[in-house]
Amino acid sequence: MMTIRRAEPKDCDAIVHFNCSMALETEDKVLSDELIRPGVERLLNTPEYGFYLVAEGSGELCGGLMVTFEWSDWRNGLFWWVQSVYVLPQFRRQGIYKKLYEQVKTLATESQECCGYRLYVEKQNTVAQKVYENLGMHETHYLMYEESF
Repeated sequence: MMTIRRAEPKDCDAIVHFNCSMALETEDKVLSDELIRPGVERLLNTPEYGFYLVAEGSGELCGGLMVTFEWSDWRNGLFWWVQSVYVLPQFRRQGIYKKLYEQVKTLATESQECCGYRLYVEKQNTVAQKVYENLGMHETHYLMYEESF
């Protein structure tokens, strides 16, 4: 039995592990727990920035994702950005991400503020792109640029 729920502070260790594992798998980046933990803790304690959802089965967290908010003046609402998606390898291909995504969709639909949800994906991650398309998402006409500090 799989349960999808909002993460709580007690889930911090698992979320940090998910983020470090995701960075290694998707971008070949080694990130330390010490680097990731403050950001995870801050989001868990600052709900106006967003929230995490986790998938739990038999008392074990097996996946999760983060939702952050972006104000849209054109739509007078918030876009929800789905980020930091991760499912432990032994639990993949069991519909866990689909359940997480459906919960995002349900919460977004129930929200008075949300005007849509978005995500970004590595250009080479065609497996994830296919999953997102199969769930009803589509590629936008926007390109993403950044300048990091």
